[in-house]
Amino acid sequence: MDNRQTGALLRALRQERRLTQAQAAEALGVSPQAVSKWERGLGGPEVSLLPVLARFFGVSLTRLLAGDLMPDPLEAGNMKRLKFYVCPDCGNLLTASGGGELHCCGRKLEPLAAKPADKDHAVRVTEVEEDWYITFDHPMEKDHFIRFAACMTLDRVLLARLYPEQGGELRIPQLRGGGKLYLCCSRDGLFEVKL
Repeated sequence: MDNRQTGALLRALRQERRLTQAQAAEALGVSPQAVSKWERGLGGPEVSLLPVLARFFGVSLTRLLAGDLMPDPLEAGNMKRLKFYVCPDCGNLLTASGGGELHCCGRKLEPLAAKPADKDHAVRVTEVEEDWYITFDHPMEKDHFIRFAACMTLDRVLLARLYPEQGGELRIPQLRGGGKLYLCCSRDGLFEVKL
């Protein structure tokens, strides 16, 4: 941790929130002199205060220690780059079409890597009126089930959350341009099928 860089970042974050050093000190439970010392790079906050500072200013601890909030390189956040994340603790489902870090239940989440559907994760897709009727023979038990299905084209995604003890079927509107269907197995990960 470079005290000058971290101090400059703390000053910028405080000013962004339109707080005086005294107001920030009161909210953090430290003296105004401590805030002044940090911002001038003459010392750093105690280690126990770092997570408090990160939460207070809404930044990651890693960026706070690095002393910068450099934007992640642009990844042209289109649907081709959409990534799926599932929290291993609570099952929360998150998506992102650009860079960044996602966290849930105190864990940094890694994107799921899609693999081609195998025989255990095969689907049948039929057209019914203006919809796709998707069926699969995968178990839908409490400890082994399909968490979600997502149909994705270049400009949109349609996501359907599935639950244990639900039937192995779903019906979704057809999206123009074909696309891909993703199925996420609670035990085996993410699978893709071209539509």
